[in-house]
Amino acid sequence: MFRWLKHYMPRGLYSRAALILVLPVLTLQLLVSVVFIQRHFEGVTQLMTKSVLLELTYLEDGLGDAHSPSDVRTLIDEFAKPLNLDVVVPVRDPPAADSRPFYDLSGRVVIETLRKGLTGLRAVDLSDRREVLLWLDTPQGMAKVSFSRTRVSASNPHQLLVIMVVMGAFMTLVSYVFLRNQLRPIKRMAAAAAEYGKGRLVPYHPSGAIEVRAAGAAFLDMRNRIERQTQSRTMMLSGISHDLRTPLTRLRLGLSLMDEEEAAPLIRDVDDMRRLVDAFLEFAREDASDEVESVDPAALVRQIVTDAQRAGQAARLGEIEVETGLVPLRPMAIRRALENLIGNSLRHGTLAEVSLTFQDRSLRLTVEDDGPGIPPDQREEAMRPFTRLDPARNQDKGTGVGLGLAIVADIARLHGGVLRLTSSDRLGGLRADLVLAR
Repeated sequence: MFRWLKHYMPRGLYSRAALILVLPVLTLQLLVSVVFIQRHFEGVTQLMTKSVLLELTYLEDGLGDAHSPSDVRTLIDEFAKPLNLDVVVPVRDPPAADSRPFYDLSGRVVIETLRKGLTGLRAVDLSDRREVLLWLDTPQGMAKVSFSRTRVSASNPHQLLVIMVVMGAFMTLVSYVFLRNQLRPIKRMAAAAAEYGKGRLVPYHPSGAIEVRAAGAAFLDMRNRIERQTQSRTMMLSGISHDLRTPLTRLRLGLSLMDEEEAAPLIRDVDDMRRLVDAFLEFAREDASDEVESVDPAALVRQIVTDAQRAGQAARLGEIEVETGLVPLRPMAIRRALENLIGNSLRHGTLAEVSLTFQDRSLRLTVEDDGPGIPPDQREEAMRPFTRLDPARNQDKGTGVGLGLAIVADIARLHGGVLRLTSSDRLGGLRADLVLAR
């Protein structure tokens, strides 16, 4: 029902906290102003106006009983002046209607109260906030009466509103500062988690409230367990690789002493086993020893393509966007990812093109080929470890072990990015986008 509000709600933690603080304060002030203050001042204004209305009623009755101008002057001197009522009789051209500023809410109560008590009231003028002017029909002619506005309205009624607004803003500011200090540990933990998602270990110490400290400690425990598990897997597979290479070397040496024609199939099996062991080790290593460095991505891509061309591979540079400034990356991991993508492209096609595109918060490394590509329903499966698709795609150029794209996907996740497989519009084959966070 209220899902449309999500599009207008702030997304940041600080802005949401500010909304939580400000909205109740404004609602409370508005409620108090409208329901309590306005009704209170309307009641006070009505009582004050009724007290002046008694004097005006007596004045109106006295003017009605006067028989001569001397009686009128006597009434004014003996009654009106002591009560600070300025009376002029007669006057001409009274206003045709009442007048008051639109923002004068208490003036509406004054006019209503005066009209209920004075039968000969012609008009009331409240344009001047300092005095009240009214005109009365009397037997002696039209009478103009003026008196101070403070006699019918409370003085400075806005002071309470000003105090409420100022104190509300001050207390909201104090609350926001306090809440910001409470939210700062959460932002620090989120920043540490984001950096760890990019493969960077940054110092982090839990702080803040008990619940935030508990969440921070759980994050550190999780990070340490992942690091220990990664190191254990790397050490285990390194040991397995080392232990397997020795007997494989002995087998290879023994087979070389046999008849060449009979030993050829066995030698190929031994070489395949060696490649499998090397691929498993490369997949398990996850570049644990590769440190994050500030590198120029454009220079790194050019160097990788140049090395591939020197090795006799049909690789070429595509569009390279040059942007000043360095980007924190793991250069050896990026090199391994691009080499795997180039090798995969050349295994299934005849040309691999590498390009680089800078974006606001990421950079995209793209490798395209002219091969048969991968059907859309198999692209997700192709990035899983130990997955080999239809052997017909290999075009008799050798088979892999199903870890090339899985290694690239792991390197992308290590940099807080993702590997995307699509179709190449220009070359007609596979397009692999390695999107990395900056």
